Order: sequence, then C-alpha cells, then structure tokens
Amino acid sequence: MTNIDQYESVFKSADKPRFELEKTSLKTIFVITDLVAEEANAYHAHVSRFLEIVARGCSASWRLITVADYGDVAQLLQLVQSESPDLICTYRNLHLAIPDFPHGLGVFVDVLTQVVSMPVLLLPSPRMLRDEKAKLNSPDVVMAVTDHLTGDHHLVSQAVFFANPAGRLFLTHVEDEATYNRYIETIGKIPEIDTDFAREAILQQLLKEPHDYIRSCREVLKEANPNLKIEELVTVGHRLSDYKRLIDEHDVSLLVMNTKDDDQLAMHGVAYPLAVELRETPLLLL
Repeated sequence: MTNIDQYESVFKSADKPRFELEKTSLKTIFVITDLVAEEANAYHAHVSRFLEIVARGCSASWRLITVADYGDVAQLLQLVQSESPDLICTYRNLHLAIPDFPHGLGVFVDVLTQVVSMPVLLLPSPRMLRDEKAKLNSPDVVMAVTDHLTGDHHLVSQAVFFANPAGRLFLTHVEDEATYNRYIETIGKIPEIDTDFAREAILQQLLKEPHDYIRSCREVLKEANPNLKIEELVTVGHRLSDYKRLIDEHDVSLLVMNTKDDDQLAMHGVAYPLAVELRETPLLLL
C-alpha cells in the first residue's frame, strides 16, 4: 500500500456521519378501517390510546375512515392523496373475506405503503383486539431496524418521535451475513490478499460504522430527549429468524422500518416478510 493509499484510508475512516435529528409533527392522523360505525369507533379508541402521548404532544386532529368513505383501492388512494395526512393508521388484509389470512398484507396496504409518502402505522387487526386481554400499549420499547443504520437520520428520527419520551429505543443494525461471507469467499481466491486479515478487518469496519453512528445519536439525543434510553444492537445475521429473535427478546412494542425502494415497486428488503409475520407487533412503515 502506498503512502497516498494509507493517507486516504485514514481520512475516510475519520469521516463519520453524525446524527441529525429531523423535526417531526403530526397535524392530521387517518385511521383507515373496513368496519361500520360502531366497530370502527371501537378500533379508533384502541389506536388513540396507543398514540396518546405522541398525538397529545402535537395537538393532532384525527379522522376515522370507514367503509362509507371509499369502495376500492383507487378511491382510498385518492382520498389519502387529496387530504395528505401526516400519518396513516390501519391493519393488514383490509376488505379481505378472510381478515386473518396470514400470508400477505392485502392490496390496500401494499398500495398505501408503496405509493403514498406518509408513514403507515400497521397495527393488529380489530379481530385480535376484541379479546379483552389484548391491549395496544403505548410504545415504551421502540426498535429501529435496518441493514444500514449509518446516516439514516430519517429512520432514527421517526423512531425517536414515536417512542415514549421515558421509554427505551433500540437502534439496530443487522449486517448481511450471506453477503459478507460471499465477499470473503471471493477474497480467498485472490493470492495477493491475506484472507484471514481481510475477514477480521472488514467485519470490524462494517460493525464499527454503526457503532460510531449510534454514539453520535446518543450524544445528540442526550440534550433533545434526555429521558429516552438509547440502546444499540449491532450484529451479523439477516435471516428473518434473527430479526424475530431480537424483537421477541426485547419485547418490542413498536418496530420502525424502511419500506420504500427506489429500484423496485415491491416493499424494501426484509420489511415485507417481517410485516407479514409479525401480526401482533405494531409496525411503523416508512
């Protein structure tokens, strides 16, 4: 390695993205249901309790959308786009004959999460919440999960905004183990590169970057949200079971994920299988 290469590496290593907290506000919240008035009102009450702290802090206004307000996906999309709420609250399988069908989200939710710009809060279905034991507790334990946390100010800011100010926020980076192993296997076929050194150095650098970014999050949020406990989870994995294990271990009450992908119409990365399988965990889909 030349002196120029060494200097450039040191310079790049020192160039660390620092967290910038985005301002977020909720002026209008839509609660979209496929229910008639009485049932819709009952569901609205569940959602209101879940977002009580957040909505009260913003003096947000609510609008309950029932079956009388739209008939198909196009009408719902037109309604949302014309009034442009700051947050949409709904549940999977809207208008499906089998509302608890476990293998998808339904076309209404698919379109909302991919077409509109505002976040979608995907909650347990009304059928689950009819059980007297079932409750939507306030988001005391929020987890922001991604495979590239560093520099994702929007994801972290949204997670902070929806977290209970006196609760816990997990900032989670899961490095893709399959991709990492594939690159190490390729490096192992190049004689000029020390494979053992590369394996250790690359993984160390991959995990160091989110560690450094989370440290900057703590520093910024110490002043902005002093009572919010920031915890980090930086690991290697990426199987669906890895994410589910982390969520279960920490009893997460709200999971925050990116869902939009500039390169495709379908939901981003592992967000879709998580949204399908985590039917009892509230999800904020950005």
